[in-house]
Amino acid sequence: MTAFTAGPLLLGVRHHGPGSARAVRAALEAATPEVVLIEGPPEADALIPLAAEKDMRPPVALLAHVVDEPGRSAFWPLAEFSPEWVAIRWALEHGVPARFIDLPATHTLAWGNEEEKGTAEEETGEKEAGVSDRSVDADVRIDPLAVLAETAGYDDPERWWEDVVEHRGGAGIGADPFAPFTALEEAMGALRETYGVGGHDRDLVREAYMRLQMRAAQREFGDEVAVVCGAWHVPALRQKTTVAADRALLKGLPKAKADMTWVPWTHRRLSRVSGYGAGIDSPGWYGHLFAAPDRPVERWMTKVARLLRDEDRMVSSAHVIEAVRLADTLAAMRGRPLPGLTETTDAVRAVMCEGSDVPLGLVHDRLVVGDVLGEVPQSAPAVPLQRDLARAQKRLRLKPEPMERELELDLRGETDAGRSRLLHRLRLLGVAWGEPTASRGSTGTFRETWRLRWEPELSVRVAEAGVWGTTVLSAATGKAEADAVAAHALADVTALAERCLLAELPDALPVVMRVLADRAALDADVGHLAQALPALVRSLRYGDVRGTDTHALTDVAMGLAERIFVGLPPACAAIDAEAAEHMRRHVDAVHGAVGLLGEPGTAAPGGIRERWHSVLRVLAGRDTVPGVIRGRAVRLLLDDGELGQDEAARLMGLVLSPGTEPGDAAAWIEGFVGGGSGGGMLLVHDERLLGLVDAWLTGVPTEAFTDVLPLLRRTFSAYEAGVRRTLGELVRRGPGARGSAEAAASGIPGFAPDLDPGRADAVLPVLSLLLGLGEAYDDDFAGVAR
Repeated sequence: MTAFTAGPLLLGVRHHGPGSARAVRAALEAATPEVVLIEGPPEADALIPLAAEKDMRPPVALLAHVVDEPGRSAFWPLAEFSPEWVAIRWALEHGVPARFIDLPATHTLAWGNEEEKGTAEEETGEKEAGVSDRSVDADVRIDPLAVLAETAGYDDPERWWEDVVEHRGGAGIGADPFAPFTALEEAMGALRETYGVGGHDRDLVREAYMRLQMRAAQREFGDEVAVVCGAWHVPALRQKTTVAADRALLKGLPKAKADMTWVPWTHRRLSRVSGYGAGIDSPGWYGHLFAAPDRPVERWMTKVARLLRDEDRMVSSAHVIEAVRLADTLAAMRGRPLPGLTETTDAVRAVMCEGSDVPLGLVHDRLVVGDVLGEVPQSAPAVPLQRDLARAQKRLRLKPEPMERELELDLRGETDAGRSRLLHRLRLLGVAWGEPTASRGSTGTFRETWRLRWEPELSVRVAEAGVWGTTVLSAATGKAEADAVAAHALADVTALAERCLLAELPDALPVVMRVLADRAALDADVGHLAQALPALVRSLRYGDVRGTDTHALTDVAMGLAERIFVGLPPACAAIDAEAAEHMRRHVDAVHGAVGLLGEPGTAAPGGIRERWHSVLRVLAGRDTVPGVIRGRAVRLLLDDGELGQDEAARLMGLVLSPGTEPGDAAAWIEGFVGGGSGGGMLLVHDERLLGLVDAWLTGVPTEAFTDVLPLLRRTFSAYEAGVRRTLGELVRRGPGARGSAEAAASGIPGFAPDLDPGRADAVLPVLSLLLGLGEAYDDDFAGVAR
């Protein structure tokens, strides 16, 4: 019997199954059909020839999106080991027409309103998963693989699939290349008889459209038609129906104008663990099985060993040999024809990872799942914004990569400055390719650190952003202007102004500044003003590096600062503990902003720091202000040199006197030495303050101690372990001058009543090198250092 005796050759597959992929190639080679029909959206027929171009490298995906609403989209991913990809490549290599026959994307994207929004991802997953967990309609809560595996006595569907398909070469039972497809068709027929399609119309409509396309191909090419589709659909495609019945199912389907193109995909996005299911847990492992049909276990162990060596783990050739032997032994003990992923993983854990799951997690992430990123040729259709982004990526040598990596940028260089602009503009557009992170090498404003990772879904975000402009610059400008008009909170507008400066959007900044000035004039909430000021001041500093004119920002920032100075004391009066803590954070933020705003070169008028110090003195001296704010105001004045040590000690002594409520005194201490302000080191180096705190704490009445303990615990638990240990030692021996003398007499290192010139001089060579003065230093410098 030839392959086409009973009509079209139906090749039911598991999507992304390497065994199915090899079986499809073997069947096509044996049958040599006149046309190959493939499950997929027919709008992509014009894109099939691109699969033969040298720049096309899977994994890739067909992306369809609604023209007027790019966010409504669907993917059809294809890996090198996907049967559909193998069928496409075989057809192109043999000059045979290849066509997609699934329901058009114009219907798929428009079908259903509220219901479609909830099930679109499931429908996309169905196209990807074939006979796996998403191959059945969402209303049918069964997994065909799981049912077949359970029937065969397996508790793991993946193990069953490996044993019956992958480990048997995928070429079939005996010498018949069509036998595996016959067996799968019979199994799926039995499952559909038992479970049906769950009463949902979607599969029925898709299958009706496929049958119509099959009939059209038969009229054109005869019976020599091969169909590659999910095995779940094969019994329905074999079913005898009338043309009228199939067309009746398709009548009245909604439509939406759709565009389609190829986009890069990743192995990680083929894995269920990524949150975007495609029916396989281990795309990297399946890719390996497809690429290495001979001696796959030995080649896999070699890959694992190379990865672990790159991570500085000691893995020798002997480890590889023993791991292979152990995997073979485990497979024999478990009755499996060949070692599968379970056996190889167990062997790697025992032999190469010494029983630890930590390096094994790296193997799973890098190899079992993998970070392979596909490529598509430049000739593939794309929106203008995507083409402009591709040109910018090439010009700036910023290639998209699936693995997360850090990128250090020096904004004084033109290339790095261009990279920074591009990444900030993309973030404005919602294309989160890069995420800013703290720089480890420098705290200067000329340095930026980014964490980059390209995800396939970003192609959709780029398509969505195309409504704002045809280039990255014009789109970011349009989006920023729209966001400024739509923003309601003052802090949102100031944050947007900051982002416009970072992205260098000169045309958008005037619009944002007008909105900012209007919002600032209408907002009377001191908390809102305090939240907005730091972002504005940071923006002023960015102008120094990027050469941006920030005079307009300076005027707005100064206006905000003056309104904060006037409104802060009344806003801090008579508020509860929770509101006081929020206001304390606002005080810290404003203090940092004023410190930057008052620096030379910021175009801010002089005297702003003096006015702020006056506000802090008012806060520190008003009894109606909560203790946490009064304590922080005293501490800030002390740090800025506006308050002497003696005066700070006097104020602390007044607060910690018996006449003050213990709760208020504890809050004052928290404001003075808590909140990450370095108060622990202050107490270490000023034993008078430590003595006051110690004397007050020992005198707190028993009935009030439990009330102040949470505040004190929150304050002192934030100190580093070394600081807490030193404070404990100081308290144990008794702080103050008497304690210092006792410590010196007892020989405790680091404590003495007077300066030790010899020990002080010992640090001067290192200090001179840190200051860039070289190894030589004179007596004047030594005297100043002392």
